[in-house]
Amino acid sequence: MDNIPQTSTTLLRSLAQETPGARWGDFVSRYRPMMEAFMKSRFPAVEADDVIQETLLALSRIIRSYRYSPQTSGHFHNYLTGILKNKALEMLRRKERQERIPAEMAERLTPKTSGDSQDWRQSMFEIALRQFLDDPTIADRTKQVFTRTAINGESPEKVATSLKMTRHAVDQAKSRSLSRIRELVAALEAVANG
Repeated sequence: MDNIPQTSTTLLRSLAQETPGARWGDFVSRYRPMMEAFMKSRFPAVEADDVIQETLLALSRIIRSYRYSPQTSGHFHNYLTGILKNKALEMLRRKERQERIPAEMAERLTPKTSGDSQDWRQSMFEIALRQFLDDPTIADRTKQVFTRTAINGESPEKVATSLKMTRHAVDQAKSRSLSRIRELVAALEAVANG
């Protein structure tokens, strides 16, 4: 792979110390071209900027425990591209799940009316979902809970742990979200049926 920067142990130590002067800007300018080249060659269909951001976030969480030892654990660029690859695969799986929002979910959320095609109900659901996710009055955490549990299929327990919520709070947020989306679908159908 082109654009492989020479590893700077000083830079890695600075990042691991989490000091206000941690040199994340230096790190990004050094490694971003390599990450972009990796994404372009291996995952051209995935939004590289998003994957790189997720990779940097993941790295910031684990850099303190990382020990650079090329003789035993390999080169840092391999470690970094391993994280990048995993994040790209996660994004591909998420994108795939989002593109095929289960038809049964759309069916459950929309009122049953005779003569409606499945495609029409799916369209109504997708529009309502976009309205729900774009609504600034709905808390970001509620949107996250719904997206992660109902759309991405993550377990409520995992979502509760990562968002520092109780399982009950996650279930309530998901239930409220479903109710709100049902209301939005009903409103869209009312407009469509004039």
